[in-house]
Amino acid sequence: MPTYSIQHTLTPNQFIQYNDTLVSTAGTFEAGFFNFGDPQRQYFGIWYNNISPKTIVWVANRNTPVQNSTAMMKLNDQGSLVILDGSKGIIWSSNSSNIVVKSVVVLLLDSGNLVVKEANRSSENEDFLWESFDYPGNTFLVGMKLKTNLITGPYKYLTSWRNPEDPAEGEFSYRIDARGFPQLVIAKKTILLYRQGSWHEDADLFTGISWQRLFSALSFSVFLTDNELSYQYQSLNSSIITRVVLDPNGISQRFLWSDRVQIWESIKFNPADQCDLYAMCGINSNCNINDFPTCECLEGFMPKFQTKWNSSNWSDGCVRKTPLNCLHGDVFFNYTGMKLPDTSSSWFDNSLSLEECKTMCLKNCSCTACAIANLDITYGGSGCLLWFDNIVDMTKHPDKGQDIYIRLASSEFVYTSSDNKKNKSNMKLAGTIAGVISFIIGLTVLVLVTSAYRKKLDKPGYIKKLFHWKHKEDGDLATVFDFSTITRATNNFSNRNKLGQGGFGPVYKGIMVDGQEIAVKRLSKTSGQGTEEFKNEVQLMATLQHRNLVKLLGCSIQQDEKLLIYEFMPNRSLDYFIYDTTRSKLLDWTKRLEIINGIARGLLYLHQDSRLRIIHRDLKTSNILLDIDMIPKISDFGLARSFIGDQAEANTNRVMGTYGYMPPEYAVHGSFSIKSDVFSFGVVVLEIISGRKNRGFCDPLHHLNLLGHAWRLWIEDRAKELIPDMLGDEALCSKIIRFIHVGLLCVQQKPENRPNMSYVVYMLNGENLLPKPSEPGFYAGSDNTNNTGSSKVCSINEASLSLLEGR
Repeated sequence: MPTYSIQHTLTPNQFIQYNDTLVSTAGTFEAGFFNFGDPQRQYFGIWYNNISPKTIVWVANRNTPVQNSTAMMKLNDQGSLVILDGSKGIIWSSNSSNIVVKSVVVLLLDSGNLVVKEANRSSENEDFLWESFDYPGNTFLVGMKLKTNLITGPYKYLTSWRNPEDPAEGEFSYRIDARGFPQLVIAKKTILLYRQGSWHEDADLFTGISWQRLFSALSFSVFLTDNELSYQYQSLNSSIITRVVLDPNGISQRFLWSDRVQIWESIKFNPADQCDLYAMCGINSNCNINDFPTCECLEGFMPKFQTKWNSSNWSDGCVRKTPLNCLHGDVFFNYTGMKLPDTSSSWFDNSLSLEECKTMCLKNCSCTACAIANLDITYGGSGCLLWFDNIVDMTKHPDKGQDIYIRLASSEFVYTSSDNKKNKSNMKLAGTIAGVISFIIGLTVLVLVTSAYRKKLDKPGYIKKLFHWKHKEDGDLATVFDFSTITRATNNFSNRNKLGQGGFGPVYKGIMVDGQEIAVKRLSKTSGQGTEEFKNEVQLMATLQHRNLVKLLGCSIQQDEKLLIYEFMPNRSLDYFIYDTTRSKLLDWTKRLEIINGIARGLLYLHQDSRLRIIHRDLKTSNILLDIDMIPKISDFGLARSFIGDQAEANTNRVMGTYGYMPPEYAVHGSFSIKSDVFSFGVVVLEIISGRKNRGFCDPLHHLNLLGHAWRLWIEDRAKELIPDMLGDEALCSKIIRFIHVGLLCVQQKPENRPNMSYVVYMLNGENLLPKPSEPGFYAGSDNTNNTGSSKVCSINEASLSLLEGR
């Protein structure tokens, strides 16, 4: 293959044909013609050298492919780069200025920048006559600048491809919005979809970005002049290869190349959760992904439509309780650690202090909030940023957010902002003292009553009184039933009332005196679970309320007997239907997809919208119950773990769960996170669609489990074969294949490659293109390690609950 490998340059009237390449000096990048499998559609692009598969970072003629294989790129006599089509002539040109051609060369730099420059000038000078970095595609590289002209409008920003095999300009853009105070945004044409916030000088990034992992490797900077605003990042470690890509769905992802496993790792993508979606909570509100509910009105505001707000429809936002006094009597309420709201219609002055900023806001009747303008400036001053009218898209930021001061009528807020801080400090001190005193008293009482407690525990009604007292105090804990009441309701736990058997123990149907139907889980003496799992389920389920979670009515304890009482699900569990050839016909495809959506929303609530971040750890079809309307409800929280604050993962030496649903990192290393539930969800999706169990299935040809079988069908473009009773409805079939696609994304080997549940819900209900899945976990299948060529080797009955001791 001919290569310009001596000077790595292209001089006037030299050309690059289809089989030629231009290589950067250190061999980091290559440039040349390529295609996506159709030789009649040729593109000239730049890609990483020695990285497979080929990763394209820039395309010259992205909107005008060469329609034959005689493509040629040439530096013409006028000093412009042109692409020639044998039949049409010039189809693309760099439109460089007229230059003395004898002194001009084309050079591919190690940054991936293709430049036209004077031959006798150093490439480090960067005084280029033309450069590809000035015309970015869908990829943001180290050293590239996103620029916005403050006089003529935005230019030089990322635009998505139409699809993974068509680099033509798509609908989405990734750019600096210079209206008002500059901010980094993703938009679909003119519609704002996501903001990465405004520039924070102290944090050296935009306030909506969390890239702590790269702080030691990358530096971010914003440059502002009278005419132009630009944003770029630089590498502090030359061995790190990273890029940002705006995909065809409008999602930006930062990738990091891993030499160890030879893949691109997706380490950050946006939008990443519900709060990232623009104006998720409407106007004058705050979005906090770690709170329940996710949206709250700002201090001094109330929902515009309370009924819609209570049903989690926040689109109409909030309105003031009391109008501003305008000229006097207003104060500020301080929010800390925030991604500042939309600044597209804001005003800023770099010379004002914070106190001057507040004074200016109070003098303007339309001013509603103020903050320090932490833009990296060269002429001093802390800066003042003012908002007018409604506050839009403000989010609690988990890392380095900023302070913002919301203007309120004094009647809505008794204290000034400084008084408020002092009051909060005093309250914290008082709370600490009270907590210490309570702890000492509680410890003393505990020592005195421990011996008496064991005797009282078995007395009839004692636990009931204890729990009822807590119920009055908290309002959320479940009722404690007398054991005799449940015994009567279940006909003394008769076999005729038995609904099934789980890892916790048998489950019985019961009918209370008032006619209410209940389901009773009775802890078995031979169960791998015990008191800890019982307490865990009571404590967690008593605080959870969601349409797609089963409701805990109460519990009962008598000596060694421990019972959990739930609402009765007349249609039993999901596995009762999908694995039976007759009963499965009762679930049409529309209902199956609704069930998958319901499970996804239940998990999203557990991971993001509940008071605590909860990981289920035993999600499977037998733990999905169906009510009378076949609405799915996640059950069995005995193995669930709750996280507080920003904690996202943990490890255990006691690995508990069900084979076939456990992700690799949990089964092997005992490491679990929300991505563990995502893996289990992906297995459930594939089981619902195929009607087969992951562990109970083995394809006769390759002896793979269900995940491996689904993956093989996918990469061979035969995903329809996973669907029993092939459909004639192409639209519905296409939707089912989309669900298969999402399922495969959820069961990828590496947890960091799996989407979180907010993105899963988004993908299930969207129509945009999805990222390509990688090989699933347990692709070879743990069931076929002793494969002898018989499909029976892979056929293993599923144990409803497995207990492993971590090695």
